[in-house]
Amino acid sequence: MSVKSMEIIDKGDYAVVEFDLQGEKVNKFSTPVMSRLKEVTAELAKSNYKAVVVKSKKKKIYIAGADIDEIKSITEPTEFRKVLTEAHSIFNAWEDLPMPTVAAIDGACLGGGCEFVISFDYRIATLDKSTRIGLPEVKLGIIPGFGGCVRLPRMIGLQSSLDIILAGKSVDGKKAAKIGLVDEAVPKEILDQRVEMMVNDIIAGKKGKRKKTYKAKKLPNKILESFLGRGIIFSQARKAVMKNSKGFYPAPLKALDVVKKAFGASRDRAQKVEMDGFCEVAVSKESKYLIDLFYLMEGVKKQTGVASDVASKTVKQVGVLGAGVMGGGIAQLAADKNYFVRMKDISNEALAIGYKQASDIWSKKLKRRRLTKHDFKKKMSLISSSLDYSGFNKLDVVVEAIVEDMKIKKAVISDMVQHCKDDAIIATNTSSLSVTEMAEAHPNPKNFVGMHFFNPVHKMPLVEVIRGEHTSDEATATIFELSKKMGKTPVVVKDGPGFLVNRLLLPWMAEAMFLLEDGMSIKTMDRYYTHTFGMPMGPCRLLDEVGLDTGIKVLKIFQDALGERVQVSKLAENIKNSDRLGKKNKKGFYHYDEKGRDTEPDTSMYQELGLPTPKDPLSKDECIERGIYQMINEAARALLEDKIVETPGELDLAMIMGTGFPPFRGGLLKYADSVGAKTIVEKLEGYQKKCGIRFTVADSLRKMADEGGKFYS
Repeated sequence: MSVKSMEIIDKGDYAVVEFDLQGEKVNKFSTPVMSRLKEVTAELAKSNYKAVVVKSKKKKIYIAGADIDEIKSITEPTEFRKVLTEAHSIFNAWEDLPMPTVAAIDGACLGGGCEFVISFDYRIATLDKSTRIGLPEVKLGIIPGFGGCVRLPRMIGLQSSLDIILAGKSVDGKKAAKIGLVDEAVPKEILDQRVEMMVNDIIAGKKGKRKKTYKAKKLPNKILESFLGRGIIFSQARKAVMKNSKGFYPAPLKALDVVKKAFGASRDRAQKVEMDGFCEVAVSKESKYLIDLFYLMEGVKKQTGVASDVASKTVKQVGVLGAGVMGGGIAQLAADKNYFVRMKDISNEALAIGYKQASDIWSKKLKRRRLTKHDFKKKMSLISSSLDYSGFNKLDVVVEAIVEDMKIKKAVISDMVQHCKDDAIIATNTSSLSVTEMAEAHPNPKNFVGMHFFNPVHKMPLVEVIRGEHTSDEATATIFELSKKMGKTPVVVKDGPGFLVNRLLLPWMAEAMFLLEDGMSIKTMDRYYTHTFGMPMGPCRLLDEVGLDTGIKVLKIFQDALGERVQVSKLAENIKNSDRLGKKNKKGFYHYDEKGRDTEPDTSMYQELGLPTPKDPLSKDECIERGIYQMINEAARALLEDKIVETPGELDLAMIMGTGFPPFRGGLLKYADSVGAKTIVEKLEGYQKKCGIRFTVADSLRKMADEGGKFYS
């Protein structure tokens, strides 16, 4: 069964195929759409047209890719095999059409869309920002399966194609033209004109059918792309994949294997290799988990952050109170999205730090040619500053990012609101302090909300939007929408100790100090969490990153709020009394070089802080379980008892985006379900007998274990 998605427009000597999937915002290749493409291809094969052009009628979308719903729903390799066999047949028939084909690409051309256009004879793309061409499949735990692993290396060479395939990258029109992925990149306004010129050349016989084969121009590339040099490319690519993924993700390794086996083989043989590889990874649990994460991300795009129909306010100007590293990062983020930003602090030195933070981030983009000098100056000009509140009466939103001290914050907020519009939304960037208590300093607490950025601001994707007891739907929706427009993933959380992410993360970091007291070494423990479990960094390295003083301070706040089940090791007190701050003074659990990069663990801290000489007496499983199972235990309390968030999906999204919890495990609660509540409870009970009350099982988790339930019911 086909659907209304493509129409052939007769232009005399040539045809234009218009792709416009009815009832959808994007063009995508579902089974019905592929059926329609098959009909169109058969009709064109019988025609007398001298050329065919394919255009999209969607704005900023060419073809978004394959239908992910179908990929998610299929669980058997045999089912995938049927779909891929048909897809290869259709794309091969398109590639074998008697007349030259031209892709007029304007907008996103990804996954199956990219695989489709590389079966064309010619491609012209626009220079518009919306135009991105690439193969993001590995980000969903799969590999290109419609011929991408076969055609792309033959078209642009092994080095450029592996760069795209293994990292799931997409490139803009300019880069696509540079590497040979498209023949030309032109301004959007002249795309039709340039396509028509190319078609006229085809009709006049100046251009014909072609099989574009990559030919390296520079001698080093010629050597590497030769038969003898390919081994080096594949070897280096594998090393890069293992460095980035530690082998936890099957898809990049399988894609590399497929390209290696398929390169140089006949089309049919190569596509069979690709099909076998796709079927293997597409049914894996890693793929299904990554697709679930994709759905969670897409869901945020459609949400407003509130259950009501209240709309967010229009935000044009943003204020940042407190211009240090964090404030400067927030200012840069807002200005990068073309908001006018007004920074305020109490000294010119502090304002200079804010400006430098913004400038440094853009300078790196400038150096990598992701930003022009003109754009750099334009973005910097969007940030202004002051030592007083001048200009604050025009701001729609003000983000407070001063020192983490309740008395100081309340005093500053009380003073600031006198200089702001009555309906301005005030958001506090706090990581641990009560938003409800802070709102007491605001005469209209419904306009007060938490907006917790994670450090570094420009890299960490999560923003916790924290609702105090009196925060209005409008304030919540406004900050939720602003976070999205800043390029972040917002999750709405209820006010409470540590909110969500820090509440779950702190027991893990606190347990690390107990593990050190038990004789584990910094290096071994951190390595267990990174190389065995898959966390982006171990707890000691993370404590250095957030600041040892900050981490211990928040842990104390957490203990005061939640009582005796939060235990703090003697090591924490010893660190507090030392001069070790972590990365910020280059003295923590690790040594740091001049550029702030960690090198080796600082073994002098064992004796200095009263730790035993490390002998790593505990098993790998115990080290991991004592940290991760405490996180799960606290997650049960946060979700099921305190209702800090509404759904397990929100909790998992926050943990993945805010802590880097391994996506291939599906998130903290997906992982918990895979282990089983009964097993986790039994383990926690065992550790409670050995280590103390911090392992006391949450009532909700025990009930789940008794009833054989799961977080995802």
